[in-house]
Amino acid sequence: MAPDKTGRQARWTAKLGSWDVLVMVVLVGVVVGSSVLVEGFASSRFWGFLLLDVVPIALIALPMTLVVVTGEIDLSVASVLGLASAVMGQLWFLGLPMPVILPLVVLLGALLGAVNGLFVAGFGLPSLAVTIGTLALYRGLAYVVLGDRAVADFPFSWTGNTIEALPGTTVPWVALVVAAFALVFGVLLHATPIGRSLFAMGNNAEAASFAGISVNRTKFWLYVLTGAVSALAGIFWTLRYASARADNGNGLELAVVAAVLLGGVSIFGGRGTLVGVLAGVLLLMTLRNALQLADVPADTLTVVTGALLIVSVVGPNAAALLRERWRRRRPVATPVAGG
Repeated sequence: MAPDKTGRQARWTAKLGSWDVLVMVVLVGVVVGSSVLVEGFASSRFWGFLLLDVVPIALIALPMTLVVVTGEIDLSVASVLGLASAVMGQLWFLGLPMPVILPLVVLLGALLGAVNGLFVAGFGLPSLAVTIGTLALYRGLAYVVLGDRAVADFPFSWTGNTIEALPGTTVPWVALVVAAFALVFGVLLHATPIGRSLFAMGNNAEAASFAGISVNRTKFWLYVLTGAVSALAGIFWTLRYASARADNGNGLELAVVAAVLLGGVSIFGGRGTLVGVLAGVLLLMTLRNALQLADVPADTLTVVTGALLIVSVVGPNAAALLRERWRRRRPVATPVAGG
């Protein structure tokens, strides 16, 4: 067999055996199986609700992917969402108009992300420890701002339009906004020098620094971006449910991290694709919503999320190990004498 043909076959085998493709195959299997076994799963109404559930997780997963690719993590995203919701409710309660509130809330999210970035990139502290701390801090501040109250008198022109479907479909228009965000983040990560620098940082931050990449500055702005997008998700959450509460999005960080890692992004950094992450988000939320539709208890859903998180950490490494062993066992083509 010609060497170039062998090389092409090896590349196609690697692609077809990648974790991203495996997640997509499992996603298709879950959709087909649930359509047969779960009553109401195949209805267009169900998929409209599913896409609304996907929106906040997918939004936060986009910048989270960039953060994890660099070898860091942000566990405060759900608390940023909750604090953004609480501040949004309080500002509305005080009489500020919505066009003023929304940019202020996004700016607040950016500032909260900047605090994380300052401690991680500026002071060199471990991102896991820092964001566990700010997870508790930001959630506590949300209760300081709003307490146990719920602000629910938002105008229908905002709450109704937020969940409005595209004409003639049950697809919410905000799903197209998320798709546009995903396209921008995908191009940024996979088709620009910035994306290549993020992978370089995840593989070896010291080498990336010697290559002229501003590691700390880049990480700082990634946390700012993650905070701003998390606040944007908080705005969507508040308007979708027409309720600003301090506990909005509580525990959502687990689903976001599970989806990112399930999509094949290495927890150690330096590896992953945005397509895989989106497939991971869809797989996680499709499975959870199918189980909810089948009247599975909420505690079981938490167990499923935790199990998928473990699989997402162990699975890609196990798959890579199996591929490497298979590659080493394949016979190497030798050129024919005189050919």
